[in-house]
Amino acid sequence: MTTVLLTRSEVEPLLHLPALLSEMRQAFQAYSLERSIPAQRVRSPLPGQDANGAMLLFPGLLSGIPAYTVKVHAKFPLQQPAIKGVLLLHDLQTGNLLALMDSTAITAVRTGLAGALAADLLARPDAGRVALIGAGVQGAWQLRCLTLVRSLTQVLVYDTAPGKADAFVRLMREELPFPVHAVSSLAEATECAEIIVSATWSREPFLFPNMVQPGTHITTLGPDEPGKCEVAADLIQHGLFVCDDRDLAIRMGALGSVGLDGRAVHAELGEVIAGVKSGRTSAEQITIYGGVGLAFQDLATCWYVYQQAAHPESRSLDFLS
Repeated sequence: MTTVLLTRSEVEPLLHLPALLSEMRQAFQAYSLERSIPAQRVRSPLPGQDANGAMLLFPGLLSGIPAYTVKVHAKFPLQQPAIKGVLLLHDLQTGNLLALMDSTAITAVRTGLAGALAADLLARPDAGRVALIGAGVQGAWQLRCLTLVRSLTQVLVYDTAPGKADAFVRLMREELPFPVHAVSSLAEATECAEIIVSATWSREPFLFPNMVQPGTHITTLGPDEPGKCEVAADLIQHGLFVCDDRDLAIRMGALGSVGLDGRAVHAELGEVIAGVKSGRTSAEQITIYGGVGLAFQDLATCWYVYQQAAHPESRSLDFLS
């Protein structure tokens, strides 16, 4: 048996966003309706790093895919990219190692696609003005993936490090066909936003009800470990909160660190996709998606990449198409 080995530069051309968006939509639905095991992860702090530095182990399983993944990666908040590691893809029946591939781009893209799915289901159909909080790698992927589901008209970027926001804007202006500007305050970014995307390392909430207009959709991605938070409890309670996993949203996601429990959860994203729970019900409603990031997303993306690599004759177009 041959094991496919893929570096980051070999993985990236195989990440075709429109096809993966469809795969991820099906994966979220299957996870919410058919999962037989709870989401799991093992975390250990890394010596010499700040509070957000850690190494993690993610086992991934999903009905309909005859394989499982184990992701071994780590977080280095002061480096770019901040997340580094490998994904191991195994045959579900034999345990044979089908592939070993770099996890950096896969993790970034699958998170970007989850944000796009949430916006597609929860943001107003005409939402085009975006506030991006956090000018990092994930911020760029959120914008790229959002263009698959909405016609964006403007992006205002805020980061606590102004120089970082300026550099981000210069990069994205070359790539995206709509205005992208850096702003000097959080309030300036959010005051006219119809979609707010936040991807930071924050351990204090910074989005509050008086900063958000009626009808806004918020995607909060920073809270993926205990203690991290971005959206205040009263804003979550005021809005319609949808997550990727109920239990993890409480234990290490957007809810637990601001003192909320499962009563704040309206639905999982997969339940909204399947139609068993409603999404937005009015133009004035504030909607919030809190994504912790789950191993089944890695598996769905990894399996797609593996199929592309193993069968090059059927490869999709370039990953930024």
